[in-house]
Amino acid sequence: MSSNTLQGGGSGSKSTGKDNFESPDFYQLDELLNDEQKLIRSSMRDFVKLEISPYIEEWSQQAVFPESIVRKFGEIGAFGPTIPVVYGGGGLDYTSYGLIMQEIERGDSGMRSTASVQGSLVMYPIYTFGSEAQKEKYLPKLASGEQLGCFGLTEPDHGSNPSGMTTNFSDHGDYLLLNGAKMWISNAPKADIAVVWAKNETGRIQGVIVERGMEGFTTPETHGKWSLRASCTGELVFDNVRVPKENLLPGKDGLGAPLMCLDSARYGIAWGAIGAAMDCYFSARQYALERIQFDRPIASFQLVQKKLAEMLTEITKSQLLNWRLGQLMDQGKATTAQISLAKRNNVATALDIAREARQIHGGMGITGDYPIMRHMMNLESVITYEGTHDIHLLILGNEITGIPAFT
Repeated sequence: MSSNTLQGGGSGSKSTGKDNFESPDFYQLDELLNDEQKLIRSSMRDFVKLEISPYIEEWSQQAVFPESIVRKFGEIGAFGPTIPVVYGGGGLDYTSYGLIMQEIERGDSGMRSTASVQGSLVMYPIYTFGSEAQKEKYLPKLASGEQLGCFGLTEPDHGSNPSGMTTNFSDHGDYLLLNGAKMWISNAPKADIAVVWAKNETGRIQGVIVERGMEGFTTPETHGKWSLRASCTGELVFDNVRVPKENLLPGKDGLGAPLMCLDSARYGIAWGAIGAAMDCYFSARQYALERIQFDRPIASFQLVQKKLAEMLTEITKSQLLNWRLGQLMDQGKATTAQISLAKRNNVATALDIAREARQIHGGMGITGDYPIMRHMMNLESVITYEGTHDIHLLILGNEITGIPAFT
C-alpha cells in the first residue's frame, strides 16, 4: 500500500453493543480475513467515524454534497482500491475493496456511491478499456481526488434497457460529435470528467471520455430527492459536443463493456448495503437496551428479541455470501449472475433490517437523532440503481433456465 492509502490501528474488538462501528461477527468471519484486510477495514472505519458520521445527518437534512470529502477519499485510498499502484490505485484485492465499501456505507449510502462510482464506473473502464495515454492522464488524478468522475449510461427513456440508448456520436476526422442525454447520474453536477456510453454511426456502443468545459456539455443537477440526499445527482446533456478522437476508449466496444463496469459496481454495493444494515442493527440493539417501557428495557420483550435475532441472522448470511464472492472475484471466476444474486439479496436484506430497526426505535426512528430513516430512504435508491431488484431476478432466471425474459 502507498503512503496515502488506508492505514490504521488493528482489526477492532468484538462488538460490545456500545459502539455502532464494531462488526457483528457471529460466525467468527474475522478468522477468514488476513491482517492487511482487517487493517484496511479498521482504517476506513476510523475515517468514517471522523469524517462522515458526525456530519452526515446535517448534510442529508440540508441536501448538501460535501465536496471536501472527495479529496479526503483520495487521501485515504477509497478511490480505485483495486487499480494498480502505478496508476495511483491501492493495488488491493476485492475482499479489501468490499470491506472499504462496507465501512463507507455504514456512514451513508450516498458517500459510498461517490466512492464506488469513481472506482468501479470511472477508473475501472479507463484502466480496463483505455489506452496507456488515457490511463496516465486520468487515473492518478481520479485516485487522489484531484478530479471527480461520473458514468453516463442511463437515459431518460432507457434505464433497464441500455441497448436502446439514443445518445450517439459521428466521426468528423480528428474529433467526434456527441449528442444525447443521460440522467440519474451520480457525481454528475460536480464531475470533472464523464465516461459516456454512446452509439457510433454503425449502432455499436462505445465509451468516450467527456471533459467538463467542452462546449455543449452541461450537467444540470437533480433536485427534490428524498433519497441519497448527501450525494449529488444530475443529468449529462450533449449538444454537438466536440470530443477529441483520442478520448475514445479503444479496448472494447459493445454493450458488454459497460455491463462489465456494472458488475464491478454491483459487487461493491453487495458489501456496502450490509454496512448500512449493520449500522441499523447496532442502533436498534442499543436503543432496545436503553428504552424502558413497562418498567424494563424493551430488549427484554420476545418480539423485539425476534427482530434482533433475525437481523443478526440475515447479516451473517450476507457476510458469508460477500466473503465467498470476494474470493471468486480475486480468482477471476465470479459471474454476472453470482454478482446479481449478492446485490439483489443483500440490498433487500438491508432494507428489511432498516424497516425492522425503525419499528424498534418507534417514533424516534423517523428523526435525525438516529440513522435509521436516512438509511431506509437511501436503500430505496440502492435497490433500484445498478440494476433494479426485478432485473437482477431476471438475470438469475436466465441463468437458471437459459431463457432470457427481458424481451
